[in-house]
Amino acid sequence: MTTPKPTAGAALPSFSATRLDGSSMTFDGSKGQWLLLVVYRGKHCGRCKMYLNKLESMQSQWRDAGFDILAVSGDPIEKAKSDVEEFGWTFDMACELKEADMHKLGLYVSDPLTPDETDRRFAEPGVFCLRPDSTVQIAAISNGPSARPDLEQLLDGMAFTIEHGKPARGLV
Repeated sequence: MTTPKPTAGAALPSFSATRLDGSSMTFDGSKGQWLLLVVYRGKHCGRCKMYLNKLESMQSQWRDAGFDILAVSGDPIEKAKSDVEEFGWTFDMACELKEADMHKLGLYVSDPLTPDETDRRFAEPGVFCLRPDSTVQIAAISNGPSARPDLEQLLDGMAFTIEHGKPARGLV
């Protein structure tokens, strides 16, 4: 299935997910502040855990730069809660992202390689930096677990972007 990718400078499509307290959430904007949105593969992915652990260690730097943080996966709530309990992640998390919403966000979707990996299709990694008006500044979408933006480099670049009022790139 060919999925259109988010357009730089345009609003990120809305999507629904479940918060870890079981309540529903609909993402329809970044609430007037910069947002780092990380879509991760799920509990089965060791690389995701390393990435989210790094994000946890840098959380105060991202917040100091003016960002809210949201991580989301297609995992069921039990798996997402289990990872949060094990790793102590304190940024906002959501789960149960539906496959239709994965496609709306332009994410690559994979079938599990074995039943031991996971029991459902899942989104490959995506990292989005959204402006306070919810438009896409950065969209980094990967088709596999090994290609993700380095969080330190991304933060450095975003701090420069904000400080100098740089527009979204890749508009043509």
